[in-house]
Amino acid sequence: MDTALANDNRTLAERVFTRLQDDIVLGVFEPGQKLGEAELAARYGVSRGPLREAIRRLEARKLLERIPHVGTRVAALELRELIEIYRVREALEGLAARWAAEQMGAAEIAGLWELLEQHEQQQDLQEDVAYYQREGDLDFHYRIIQGSHNGTLVDLLLNEIYYRVRRYRYQVSLNLHRPQRALDEHRRIAEAIAARDGELAELLMRRHISRARKYLENHDD
Repeated sequence: MDTALANDNRTLAERVFTRLQDDIVLGVFEPGQKLGEAELAARYGVSRGPLREAIRRLEARKLLERIPHVGTRVAALELRELIEIYRVREALEGLAARWAAEQMGAAEIAGLWELLEQHEQQQDLQEDVAYYQREGDLDFHYRIIQGSHNGTLVDLLLNEIYYRVRRYRYQVSLNLHRPQRALDEHRRIAEAIAARDGELAELLMRRHISRARKYLENHDD
């Protein structure tokens, strides 16, 4: 295979990886749903080679799972596993907030405030659409994790945990509180980071995530 063709295949694999991951996270494909290669290849307009590479990457992120004699399906999280992940998030994102208060530059903090202002102005706050349903760089938690400037922590949270839990955050946040309350809590965390108060930033972040965890624990039937 020549270099140009190999690069094209990598580009296609990256593209289908991103699209399939987004469809899983946003609930287009339900947990436990079987995904056929032929249908996916047609949906995303790619051959099976790039598709299989994307599927392997999503299996590594535990968003997909391959079942012998069944095929590939969307991985499901047991409630117990989800609660465990929220416990890990509470600890690690608390650390991320502490380190963000120490490490974020002035431009990063200014960007955090701009993000919160954008969120406040968006219509979904008035329409009661869950505040948490954001993607990538538009996600407040994502920004703070990146702002910790700790590569190991970033890798653990953003590559291992972040996408597994995202598809469940919409339902949790919708039942837990109104978007305005989440925005207010985010603003207080940002204030602590801007004041370089790492201890307070960690406390507020842990409290923020623990509320969602306690909601899950109380609904563990």
